[in-house]
Amino acid sequence: MIRAQRVLVFLIAFLGLLLKTSWAEEQLVNLTRLQMFVDELPHMPLLKGFDVVNGVPKPKSLKIGMYMKKWRFHRDLPPTPVFAYGTRKRTATVPGPTIEALQGIDTFVTWSNYLPSKHILPWDPTIPTALPVTNKGVPTVVHLHGGIHEPESDGSANAWFTADFKDRGPAWPNRRYRYRNQQHPGNLWYHDHAMGLTRVNLLAGLIGAYIVRHPEVEGPLRLPSGEFDRTLVVFDRSFRTDGSIYMNPTGNNPSIHPQWQPEYFGDAIIVNGKAWPQLKVRRRKYRFRIINASNARFFKFFFTNGLRFIHVGSDSAYLGKPVETKDFLLGPSEITDVVVDFSKSKNAKAILANGAPYPYPSGDPVNNANSKVMQFLIADHSELDASRVPSRLIQYPVPDISSSSRTRYIAMYEYTSNIDEPTHLYLNGKSYEEPATEIVKAGTSEVWNVINLTEDNHPLHIHLGLFVVLEQRELVNVEEFTDCMNKLNDAVKCQISKYARGKTVEVPAHEKGWKNVFKMRNGTVTKIFLRFAYIHSNASYEFDPTGEPGYVYHCHILDHEDNVMMRPLKLIPGYKVIDSRLHSRTSPSRSTSS
Repeated sequence: MIRAQRVLVFLIAFLGLLLKTSWAEEQLVNLTRLQMFVDELPHMPLLKGFDVVNGVPKPKSLKIGMYMKKWRFHRDLPPTPVFAYGTRKRTATVPGPTIEALQGIDTFVTWSNYLPSKHILPWDPTIPTALPVTNKGVPTVVHLHGGIHEPESDGSANAWFTADFKDRGPAWPNRRYRYRNQQHPGNLWYHDHAMGLTRVNLLAGLIGAYIVRHPEVEGPLRLPSGEFDRTLVVFDRSFRTDGSIYMNPTGNNPSIHPQWQPEYFGDAIIVNGKAWPQLKVRRRKYRFRIINASNARFFKFFFTNGLRFIHVGSDSAYLGKPVETKDFLLGPSEITDVVVDFSKSKNAKAILANGAPYPYPSGDPVNNANSKVMQFLIADHSELDASRVPSRLIQYPVPDISSSSRTRYIAMYEYTSNIDEPTHLYLNGKSYEEPATEIVKAGTSEVWNVINLTEDNHPLHIHLGLFVVLEQRELVNVEEFTDCMNKLNDAVKCQISKYARGKTVEVPAHEKGWKNVFKMRNGTVTKIFLRFAYIHSNASYEFDPTGEPGYVYHCHILDHEDNVMMRPLKLIPGYKVIDSRLHSRTSPSRSTSS
């Protein structure tokens, strides 16, 4: 009853805001009037997540705040009100500072909320949402995407808090998070994860990159480094003529959800906080760590002049060997780590372009605005380049299916109204609030069969665990199988083996390594081998993963996650494997043990 009253209060306030504020679509910026490639690609501020004392790396504590400020996304756009991460308001950025951690050295972060009493974007209290008791403040909580750490530091959706910690969610643990950085080297990113507000908090700007480095392991690879190693955080936005971010305030089922829409898309493509930026490069190899921080947009990246990508990593892990592609698909929240050799360009300019329809895979084709990402201006003369791409990168254990302790089936459902518009999405036919059904023993592996019964491609993200995609196979007689699943919600009783007999969909070579997100194609069953232990040493976690508030797995289309395509994931005590290499700064992490 209390929650219903609070929802009513927020709904009245929201409707009042609509009456006072013009959200009209005719106020949108005409993007054809904005010139592309006029802003330089920014370097985001760098925060070291470790100290060095007498040549020895030591743990470090950081204080990072969330601030409301103005940010200029384009030379010819007015400054935009945003929420931004930073060590202080003046230096806060969108995306936030890149945190550089050292493998094996703790990074402690105190995340502080300095946001105003009201949100800058419309949100919908009729979906499961973090609602402050005081009806004031913007709930936030930070999740380190790809991080391996205790549940108290994972950024549970219900671990939210408002400014000065005046209101706190039911799962709020403490003010300081501990990131142990004991995992393999690779690319992560941090972002908001508040219940029902993730899509609007990220849209407002609460995103940032995080890199775990291991010089003893990565140095011998001799990949491009220093100024030739750049992180690219890519996302889409729409703007009003006053510079503010535009988000449709009217839901597709307004009588059910006044504001919630199944996907957000903006036509301006932003890289490191600038719309369609440019970067001057030399004729040599560069490394780009590309993060898709969009709410719902997939990108199919390619170069207009035919340059190719050499993939060296996917999500948070290196590949075993490099893979060359002419284009690739990157879903929301996915990360790819590529090397581009500009000495091979026959032109002085190269445009990084996008060809993915939206919603993916069967939505609208790209237009002139959202088909361009950024431009590279290439120097005239080649130069000596000491970097390389080795034939072997970092070898991790090959999945041993016989070691799996359990096989599960995870079904994806979308529910529609009487006007055939989506109302909500569930995993395994259950809401987030229902008790955990995925209860896993720490230190073990499982096989999950993810069944996508919807019309969308869903990038599934699993917290804590890492997985390898074993197979993706099309379903036959999909309608018949879906009818049975809607009635029984049980893949075994619905005889999935009878329907999972279509053609296999080849997993791209650059996505065959260890991942924490994968694109679950519509009408398919995707089999993954999921590991809840370190992949570089085969050791169990040195922390207790069984505590509260636990972990989650969810679709990373943020509009889906918020309503409410997310389920709890609970770990219980399991096997404990000790490996001394886990704690050694000098020992290699290139183990091939399994």
